[in-house]
Amino acid sequence: MIKEQMNEQIKEKEMDNRKKILIVDDELINLEFFDLMLSKLGFVVEKAEDGEEALEVIKKWDPDLIMLDNIMPKMSGWEVTKLLKTSPEYGKWRDIPIIMFSAMDDVKDKIEGFDLGIDDYITKPFNFSEVIARMMAVLRNHEMIIQLKNRETRLEMQESVCERLENYIKTVMPVLENVCNNTGNPEENRAKLLECKKEYDEIQKEVAGLQEEVRKLKCSEKNLDSLVEEIRKPVTK
Repeated sequence: MIKEQMNEQIKEKEMDNRKKILIVDDELINLEFFDLMLSKLGFVVEKAEDGEEALEVIKKWDPDLIMLDNIMPKMSGWEVTKLLKTSPEYGKWRDIPIIMFSAMDDVKDKIEGFDLGIDDYITKPFNFSEVIARMMAVLRNHEMIIQLKNRETRLEMQESVCERLENYIKTVMPVLENVCNNTGNPEENRAKLLECKKEYDEIQKEVAGLQEEVRKLKCSEKNLDSLVEEIRKPVTK
């Protein structure tokens, strides 16, 4: 019974860790094809038939990767990308990686796409194996960026704690010296000690909050060896 419960928990965790892929294409056959193939590979797939629908899905679903056709009715892939990367309304989703599909193989069009902020560009007709390889490479690079941002955030938090404690020590030391040496006005020393105690309590709460944030970040991080392994791993693995 315990073993079965553990297996169920492992399965649930694996399900939660599955990457969410949004496919945006006005050709139904492409949507169905990617839905079928990517689902078989363990991805969670959502579909949209045009740019406007894609933006609604992004807000509700928060995908890990967007596979975006360029030439579509209502709103092109470039227009969708520009909104995601520049509009304050979509700031929350600005960093979602984008792979753009296009029937055009013009260098200028590709450069414009990269300038807008897409992560990769695939020309139709495409080879599915190549698409998967590019997807895995983009997802891996995005994961590396997230890990680096987490580490940077954690370092900033730790620096903030150190700076706050250093300033506190500078404030409290003169007061403690007065008390220890019986110098200064006793009432003033007492009042200052009470202020220091109040500030200490506030620092404790702040440190506790920062430590919890650091703990959460560390839980989602990979160690350095794992990061190096991810970088070197073949994209088709």
